[in-house]
Amino acid sequence: MRLRIKAARIGTALAITVSGLALTATGASSAQSPYLDPHASVSTRVADLLKRMTIEEKVGQLAQPAVVNMQGDCQWSGGALVESCMQHVLGDLKVGSVLSGGGETPVNNTPKDWAEMVNTVQKYAIDHSRLHIPIVYGVDAVHGHNNVLGATKFPQQIGVGATWDTQLSQAMGESTARAVKATGPQWDFAPVQDISRDTRWGRYYETYSEDPYLAGALGAANVQGLQKTGEVSATVKHFAGYSQPFAGHDRTEAHLDPRYFQDTFLPSYKAAVDAGADTVMVNSGSINGIPAHASHYLLTDLLRRQWGFKGVVVSDWNDVDSLRTAYHLTDTYAGAVAIAINAGVDMGMLPPGEVDGFVQGLLDDVKNGQVSRHRLDEAVSRVLALKFKLGLFEHPYVDPSKADAAVLGADKDLAVQAATESQTLLKNDGNVLPLSTGTGKVVVTGPSADSIPNQNGGWTIQWQGIPDGVKDPGVTVYQGIKNVIGDHAKLVAKADDAVDETKNADAAIVVVGDKPGAEGVNDQEQPELAADQQDLVDRLQATGKPVIVVVVADRPLVLGKAADAKQLLMAWLPGSEGGTAVANVLFGKANPSGRLPVSWPKTTGDEPMFYQQLPGTNGGTSSGYDPLFAFGAGLSYTTYAVQGVTVSGGSTVKVSVKVANTGSRDGDFVVPVFAQQPVSRIVAPPNRLVAFTRVPLKAGQSTTVALSFPRSRLAVTQGDIDGSGTRAVLPGLYKIVAGDKSADLTIR
Repeated sequence: MRLRIKAARIGTALAITVSGLALTATGASSAQSPYLDPHASVSTRVADLLKRMTIEEKVGQLAQPAVVNMQGDCQWSGGALVESCMQHVLGDLKVGSVLSGGGETPVNNTPKDWAEMVNTVQKYAIDHSRLHIPIVYGVDAVHGHNNVLGATKFPQQIGVGATWDTQLSQAMGESTARAVKATGPQWDFAPVQDISRDTRWGRYYETYSEDPYLAGALGAANVQGLQKTGEVSATVKHFAGYSQPFAGHDRTEAHLDPRYFQDTFLPSYKAAVDAGADTVMVNSGSINGIPAHASHYLLTDLLRRQWGFKGVVVSDWNDVDSLRTAYHLTDTYAGAVAIAINAGVDMGMLPPGEVDGFVQGLLDDVKNGQVSRHRLDEAVSRVLALKFKLGLFEHPYVDPSKADAAVLGADKDLAVQAATESQTLLKNDGNVLPLSTGTGKVVVTGPSADSIPNQNGGWTIQWQGIPDGVKDPGVTVYQGIKNVIGDHAKLVAKADDAVDETKNADAAIVVVGDKPGAEGVNDQEQPELAADQQDLVDRLQATGKPVIVVVVADRPLVLGKAADAKQLLMAWLPGSEGGTAVANVLFGKANPSGRLPVSWPKTTGDEPMFYQQLPGTNGGTSSGYDPLFAFGAGLSYTTYAVQGVTVSGGSTVKVSVKVANTGSRDGDFVVPVFAQQPVSRIVAPPNRLVAFTRVPLKAGQSTTVALSFPRSRLAVTQGDIDGSGTRAVLPGLYKIVAGDKSADLTIR
C-alpha cells in the first residue's frame, strides 16, 4: 500500500472517547432479525441482512477510507477524531471498513489509545447505522504490530525467509494477531506473497524468498498463525506478479510470459490462499499491458473459479481511481469503479479526497447498470461474511484497559529467536568467529551499530520508518554486544577514530547497511553498499586486526571493496530485538543457522537475479547464474553432512535424508531438497526447491529425516512459447537432490 502522510502527530488526546463502553452490540433482537442471531449460519445471516439493506447501505460496505479522513483536518494531518467528518464518512456514506496505514495512528501512539480510537470509530459506525452494522478495521502489521510505539518488532519478511522455519513463521503470526486484536483492528494486511526478483525494487525486503515454494510455505504458515483464533483476518498480497516491475521501479509495468507467470509467480500466492486466507489484496501494477485491478482473468477466472477463493478482494491504496488517472482506461471515476468491481474487486482502499468519488461512482454504476445488482450483492455478501466470521456483530469492541499489557514488550523471546535464526553467516575465514566472551577491547562502529530505526526498516511507526526524534524501544547491535562483554565493547562513531581505536583493539565489529525506506521512495538504481562504508571496511581491515562485517540491510547489497571481508554476517532487518541476536551469534551463544532465501549479486548489473535462471546458449562473464553468494548459502560453527537420500514415488513423493552433525557444536541444519530434470522438452531450471526442513542436531549426532511433497509440485505449463497448454508433470527421469547426494525418481 502507498501512503503519502504529510504530517504525523504523536502526543495529544483523542477528541472523542468511549466511556463505559459496552462490549456487545446493541440493536433489534435476534428473534426479529435473524442476522443478529449468533447461532445462525453465516450464510443465513448474510442473506437476511442483505435483503434488509438499501442500495446506499450496500455501496457503502465496499468503501474503505483511511482513518485520516476523520482526523484533524480530515485530509492528511492526523490528530484527534473529528465528529463532523465521522458523520460524513460513517453516517452519510455508510462505509463498511476503515484502515490505518503507515503513520496513521491515534494522537498518542500507545496500545490503549489505539484501542480507544478504534472503539470510537466502531461505536460511531454502529450507532449511526440503521441496521447496526459494524466496520472491519484494517492495519499493516507486517513485522509485528509495527505501527505502535513499544510493540515488539519482528524481523522483516526477508529475514524470516532466512530462517527456513515455518513453525516460527506461524508463531509470529499468532503473536501479531494477539497484539493487533488487543488494540482494536481485526484485519491485517499481511503477509506479502510476492517473490524476490530484483534488488533495485524498494519492497524487496517485504518478500520471503526468490523461491516460490519457500515463500509459499512461510506465508501459508503465517496466515494460519494470524487466523488461528478466528479474531483476525490475514491478507495475501499483492496479487499477482507485483515483484518484478520493469527496470526495478515500483509500480512500473511487468512483462511476464504466461509460463513464467503461472509456474513461478502464482504458486506462492496459491499456497497462502489454500491455507485459508480470508482476504486478498490486488497488485497495483500492470502485467502485460493489463492493470491487475482491471483483470477479470486474474481476480475472477483464476482466483475465484480455478482456485475457489471465497473471501474479500480489496484494492491497494487508491488503485481503483488509478485506472482513470494513471492507466487511462476510462475518463470518469464511475468508469474506473465499474471496471474494478466487474473485474472482481470487492472493496476500494481510499485516501482522503477519494471516498465521495468512489461511493458516488459506484452508486451511479449500479443505477445505470454498469455494475449489476447481482455483482453488488456478491461483493457486499463477502464483506458481511467476513464481519460475521470475525464475530463483529457480537463483539465489536475491545477493552482498552488491557491493551498496554497485551502489546508493550510482548513476545520479546520470540523476536530474539526469530532474529537469531535469521542471522546468515556468509564468510568466516580462519574461523575467527565466534569471538570469545573473554576477549579484550572490541571496537563497534558503522552507521547501523547503534540504530533502532535502521534495524527495523520501513513500515515501522510510519510508512518510511521511525521518524527522526521518535524513540521506540529495542536492543541495538552495540547494546547487544555490550550486554555480552560489558565495557570491553567500545562504540566509536567517526571513521577516523574507529580506525585508530582498532589498532590497539582485539577486534572490530563494523555494522554497515542502508537506511529505512518503503515502496517507490526506497527504489535503488544502484543497490550497493555506500562508498564511505566500503572505505571504512577497507581501512579497518588494513589495521591487520580481525574485522567482522555485519550487514543490516533490506536487501543483498553489492559490497564492492567490502566483498573481501574475512568475516561477513547478514543480519537483514532483524527488528527491535536484533541486537541481542547479532551479539549471541558473534560471541557463540547461538550457532548461526540462517541460509540465504535469495541470491546475492556481485554487481548492480546482475538484475533480476534468481537461482532458477534457465540455461541457454549464452556465454560471457556472469551471463549465467553467477552470484556472490548462491541461494541457500549459509555457514555454521559446526559442520554438517548429508549421508544419503532415498525416494519413492506416487501422488505424494516421499524423501528420506540421512543427515549428520560432524562437528563439535550443537546446531540447526537447514536441509533443502531440490528436483532436477536431466532431460525436459520444456527448458527446466537446474534446480527447483521441492521440500525443506530444519533439523536440530547435537554435536556428533546423525538422524534420518522424512520429507514429502505432492508430485504436482513438479508441474510446468505445457505448450509452445504462448504457454497455451495445461499445467502437468512431465514424464521422465528426475533427480531428487539434498547436499551432494541424490536419488532417482521416474515419472511415467
